[in-house]
Amino acid sequence: MPDNRMRARAERAREHRNGRRKRRLTLANLAERLGVSTATISLALRDSPLVAQATRERVKEAATEAGYIYNRSAAALRTARSNVVGVAVHDILNPYFASIFRALEDALGENDQIVFICNHQDDIDRQRSFVQSLLQHRADGVVLCPSVGTQADEINRLVEAGLPVALICRDVEGARAPVVRGDDRKGTRMAVRHLIAMGHRRIAFLGGRRQTSTGRDRLEGWRDALAEAGVDPRSQLDVPELMTREDGFAMAPILMQRAPRPSAVMCFNDMIARGLVEGLRRHGLEAGRDIAVVGYDDALDAATSTPSLTTVNSGGPQIGERAAEVILSLIAARDEETAPAMERTIIAPHLVARESTAHACPADGDGIENEEE
Repeated sequence: MPDNRMRARAERAREHRNGRRKRRLTLANLAERLGVSTATISLALRDSPLVAQATRERVKEAATEAGYIYNRSAAALRTARSNVVGVAVHDILNPYFASIFRALEDALGENDQIVFICNHQDDIDRQRSFVQSLLQHRADGVVLCPSVGTQADEINRLVEAGLPVALICRDVEGARAPVVRGDDRKGTRMAVRHLIAMGHRRIAFLGGRRQTSTGRDRLEGWRDALAEAGVDPRSQLDVPELMTREDGFAMAPILMQRAPRPSAVMCFNDMIARGLVEGLRRHGLEAGRDIAVVGYDDALDAATSTPSLTTVNSGGPQIGERAAEVILSLIAARDEETAPAMERTIIAPHLVARESTAHACPADGDGIENEEE
C-alpha cells in the first residue's frame, strides 16, 4: 500500500482512539443551525446582495466559529455552475439596450457572474445557435429579449431542461419564465395624449415590429389616445417595421410629400426619432418648430441632441437591475431544487417633454385638450 494511504489510515486510527474524530461540517449543517436555507448560506458566503447584509454577516460569523471553509471548486461540481450568464437582445447598437446591458452586467458582476452577449438581430436561428452554445458550455442562465418568431414551447423546453430563463422587454405568450419589461401601451398613450393636448390632430406612427409584444403594445397605445380624442386611427399614417436611425431619416421626404402632412409624429423608438429629425432638417424643417417629433426609450443622447428629444422614459437601467435579480434568484432556486417564482415586473414609464414638440399651428388641429395620464 502506498505510504500516503498508510499514513492517512494511521491518522484516522489515532483520532478514533483519542475520541477526537469529528463529523464533517457541511452547508446543510450550517443552514440547520441558523434556520435558513442552504441556498441562503451559499449566497451569503459569496457576498451576494440577494441576501441581507445582516444575514450575510451572521452566516459568515457562524461559519468562522465552526471552522467551515467554503469550497468553490466543490460547489461548482455539486451544482454544475459555470458562473456564466448569457444575454441576448436584438440590437446592441441601440443606446437603450446598452443602458440595460450596463446595469445588468454590473449587477451580475457583483455576484461573480461573467456575461456572454448575443446580438441576434431578430434572427431566430442566431438566437437558437446562441442558446445552444450556452447549453453546451453549461451556462448558469440566460436573459433573453426574444427574437421575432420565438415560440413559448422553445422557452419552456429550456426551463424544463433546467436552464434558468428570464425575459426582458418583450413578452412571449405562454412562456413559463419571469418577465421584466416596461408598460409600452401606457407609455405611448401618455405621449400621444401630450401631443393631442398641444392641439395636434394629424399624428403619424412610425415603426415597430408588430410580431413582437412591444410593437403591438406601442401601436395600441397610439390608437387608444387617438380614439379617446375622437380621431380615427385608420385615417392616420402608420408605417410598421421601421427600427433604425436610417429608417427614420428615409421617412422624412415621405412625410413631406403626404397631403395633408402630419403635424406630429410618434416614433416607436428614439433611434427612429433622431433619424427623422436629421432627415427633416436636411429638407429645411425643424422638429419642434415645423413638426412635432416624439421618441421612446429616453436613450443617452435624447437630452443632449439638438433639438432635445421629447420621449418616453421606460426605465432601461431599472429593467437591467431587476433582470439581474431575477436570473440570480432563478439560479439559486435551481441550486436549492425549489420552485422558482414566475413573476412579471412591469416598469412604469414617464413622459419627458423637451424641445422637439410644440403646440400645433391653428391649421393643424382644433386645440382640443386632454389631460395627460
